[in-house]
Amino acid sequence: MQHRQLGEGGPQVSAVCLGTWPIGGGMGAVDEQQAIAAIHASLDSGLTFVDTAEGYRTSESVVGRALRGRRDEVTLATKLSGDHSKEHIAEAIENSLAALETDRIDLYQIHRPRSEWPIEETMAELVKLKDAGKIRYIGVSNFSADQTRDVQALGPVTSSQPHYSLLFREAEESILPYCRDNGIGVMVYAPLGRGLLTGKYRANHEFAPGDARHDHQAFIPLRRQQATAIVDALRGWVADRGRTLAQLAIAWVLANPAVTSAIVGAKTPEQARENAAAGDWQLSQADLAEIDRLVTEALPGADAEAPTVQQPMR
Repeated sequence: MQHRQLGEGGPQVSAVCLGTWPIGGGMGAVDEQQAIAAIHASLDSGLTFVDTAEGYRTSESVVGRALRGRRDEVTLATKLSGDHSKEHIAEAIENSLAALETDRIDLYQIHRPRSEWPIEETMAELVKLKDAGKIRYIGVSNFSADQTRDVQALGPVTSSQPHYSLLFREAEESILPYCRDNGIGVMVYAPLGRGLLTGKYRANHEFAPGDARHDHQAFIPLRRQQATAIVDALRGWVADRGRTLAQLAIAWVLANPAVTSAIVGAKTPEQARENAAAGDWQLSQADLAEIDRLVTEALPGADAEAPTVQQPMR
């Protein structure tokens, strides 16, 4: 497992980060003991980075129970998902500390911009939490380059969490270059295209009503068709190398020099181990050129046709 520094002066983290939206029930119900087993399998496979959020349903409490006796093995990240009022921030941090069964949050992130509350006031509260020792680092999630610049002018920003994958590449336009040039670590989410790049789902697959993918705009027919085309184009390439499509999707985002870590969810120990194995796969420039050629041939003109997804799933 590769380990990298998250931003200038930030912590050393594993290249693969365990994302816990799925085990909180965001993609269908998951048995708690199975979820804990998946977390343990991730740690045992070399992951030292876990990401959760106030808004990930039961995720924080499950992570807290799973990390009993192992808290010091990980850099623990969570997010402020609710409103940004002073009162809610004070309540949210205490709730997260209690659910995660810890006395500090290593990385506390603003889950998404909330224009109803001045960012100056939000950052002032987070800086107070940092000064009090309740959080170590501050990050942002789903922020544009301009929004990140505004936050960075108000206090230290260690990380950014944008949406990025072979299927959704909008972050390449400005947010990844901005973070690279300004010392901000990047932990990308949904590198598997929310499962579409694993080869498990065809374009006509119907997700269950309890799965957040059931009616999300990211799963418009065009995106499903593009994902199927990418998978079909790369299936033989990864098989020839003894790897899986999921591992390729993870390794591909990690090959971007702006990306520090790839956040990947796992519902089972088997998925956790498969994802972790991508953390030591370093694609060469020749590999990346070949992947780009295969994808381009599979998706002629796709960039011009595909709409940008404005609202994140989580």
